[in-house]
Amino acid sequence: MNNGHDNHLIALPTPDTRGTQPLETTLSKRRSIRKYKDSALTLPEVSQLLWAAQGITSKRGFRTAPSAGALYPLELYIAVGQVQGLEAGIFRYLPHKHALESIEKGDQRAALARAALGQQPVRQAPAVFIFAAEPGRTAVKYGRRSVRYVLQEVGHAAQNICLQAVALELGSVVIGAFSDADVARILKLKDDEMPLCLVPVGR
Repeated sequence: MNNGHDNHLIALPTPDTRGTQPLETTLSKRRSIRKYKDSALTLPEVSQLLWAAQGITSKRGFRTAPSAGALYPLELYIAVGQVQGLEAGIFRYLPHKHALESIEKGDQRAALARAALGQQPVRQAPAVFIFAAEPGRTAVKYGRRSVRYVLQEVGHAAQNICLQAVALELGSVVIGAFSDADVARILKLKDDEMPLCLVPVGR
């Protein structure tokens, strides 16, 4: 699906599925971290975080986070500021290709931080993961109850990023206070897409 965006795809390194820490350890260490070092993330780290959030784990297309009816309304974007091997810009994650699609060139973290009421983690983190959704995908089957399911789903996926960040010895925080219209404009979201949360990640 092109959505009229730049169709240049960036292949990502293969994610690790064996792990470095027990799940219980990552759960016990998970905290909201709002200050980060001035240090870039690596492309393998970004690849691992994206896979943890929405990666494909089955030949049937199932993902790392559950979805009502396997309808997968979530779209995952990343605002890159400092990632080795990636130019600054906005990218959309394509789970079935484990690749990134370029949406907008240039560092958009300052604009995102303004949209998020000036919150410094958004400006400071080397990368900000942004979840959006097309609720209509879920509504086809579940009608008015679909909104509830979409919100449950983004909670699962955001927590996956936070736990994966711990396993990579990174910090993260989930942010929900922002201007929907401004974030949608920065990400060039479609009219039927809504932003749900921001997850800055850094050292």
